[in-house]
Amino acid sequence: MFLCMRTTIHIDDHLFAELKGIAASTKRTLTSVIDEALRESLSRRRDPERPAVDLPLFHGSGLMPGVDLSDSAALLDHMEADRGSS
Repeated sequence: MFLCMRTTIHIDDHLFAELKGIAASTKRTLTSVIDEALRESLSRRRDPERPAVDLPLFHGSGLMPGVDLSDSAALLDHMEADRGSS
């Protein structure tokens, strides 16, 4: 069971309109949207910037001919074709 505190706060009109829009579009209460936003903000304050992650590099000749990374369906077709040829 969660305990809730009832309070009055002043919110910028534009921010309030955006919060109400998010609540309406996600079929949630305004309270739940505000709670989520506050939790996210407080979480970022508790977690200092994470160090950069070193990603592995793979060397090769670049993309395969005909591969368009912005076309997920075509990319999946190429990946499925590679799986079938082995």
